[in-house]
Amino acid sequence: MALNGKIAVVTGAALGIGNAITEILLKNGAKVALLDTNEAAGRSWKEALDKQYGQERSLFLTCDVVSEEQIKAAFQKTVETFGRIDILCNNAGILNEIEWEKSVSINIVGVVKVTYLALEHMNKLTGGQGGVIVNTASVAGLVPFLSCPVYTATKYGVVGFTRAMAAASTASGYGIRFNALCPSFVQTDLFSNITNRLGRFSHLADATQKLVERHGVLNTSQVAECILQLVTDETKNGEAFIVTPTRKEYITFPALP
Repeated sequence: MALNGKIAVVTGAALGIGNAITEILLKNGAKVALLDTNEAAGRSWKEALDKQYGQERSLFLTCDVVSEEQIKAAFQKTVETFGRIDILCNNAGILNEIEWEKSVSINIVGVVKVTYLALEHMNKLTGGQGGVIVNTASVAGLVPFLSCPVYTATKYGVVGFTRAMAAASTASGYGIRFNALCPSFVQTDLFSNITNRLGRFSHLADATQKLVERHGVLNTSQVAECILQLVTDETKNGEAFIVTPTRKEYITFPALP
């Protein structure tokens, strides 16, 4: 998929990985709607992008991915501004074992809500033009993260939801590919103070640090490059792509007999 003229929506776009995803999509010719709850950071990032890519190439919209009303409004404004939606990057997420119900709401319920509402605009069966949806999961969605059981559960959920939606889309003729990216530790605000959000598993902070030292830390640009690959490679559907500082690999899952 060439990105020139394509319309993308990125959730959690104001900081971290979302910044990098937004910029790489713009750099490759797409127009992008940036969705985030952090209005100050989102508008600041939009201003920075305007200077390099022009005001007409991006749109910032305040949106909480757990609010159906706000998601609907954001998609409607995107379509009114740019005409359609071709690409969705479900990137909004948190890691907080203390407020674990909030983690579930944002990390998995939010992904499902945003995806289902995006289908109303993208699904070929309902007048859309198809496209691709890429969900930011985590290596914790493939291998348990001992100090973050709820975060692990949500990311396993994202991987499973992505693969099931890919199969459903193919069988139903939605014309939409679905893929999940599973990065290891990434240098973001979420990562920098992780030990403060382990809650009842705070006694495993040292074990968590050893995992970081063993596997290393990605930068956001490395993650965005892999997102771009999943967006543009039209042969990829239902994939879980693991990326670490030393490894990039599509995961092979067992097939039912």
